[in-house]
Amino acid sequence: MSKRGAAVGKNVLIKLIVGAGQAAPTPPVGPALGSKGVKAIDFCKEFNARTAHYTQGVPVPALVTVRPDRSFQFEIKSPPSAWLLMKAAGIEKGSADPKRVKVAKLSLKHIFEIAKVKKTDTRHAEIPMENIVKTLIGVAKSIGIEVVP
Repeated sequence: MSKRGAAVGKNVLIKLIVGAGQAAPTPPVGPALGSKGVKAIDFCKEFNARTAHYTQGVPVPALVTVRPDRSFQFEIKSPPSAWLLMKAAGIEKGSADPKRVKVAKLSLKHIFEIAKVKKTDTRHAEIPMENIVKTLIGVAKSIGIEVVP
């Protein structure tokens, strides 16, 4: 039995957020995968190829499943909701005090368009669009973005 890598007989899940087309075997990717016995360069090549259609640098969550034989597979998700909302609002960061200070406004139409992007994720496929929109409105409020009709 090896001292390094995944436990015998169990898959290991690793959650990463990496810029589209910017995966490199440096931190955080290299250490996270290397400690599980996966060659980070193999992940990086495949990740960069699969995110080539995104604008470079867009934060893309990836859920990596490492098998006991050190092979891996990964699922790419849509960018984080807060990032999508801030991009749509044209702001770099949210409000320090979102209850009192609003930093931007977005229309419900913008929220709906972002919800369509989120709906493409497998984990959101079965969730009604109305619920995704409500969640996005909540995230918007939490970062100081006012949602207007």
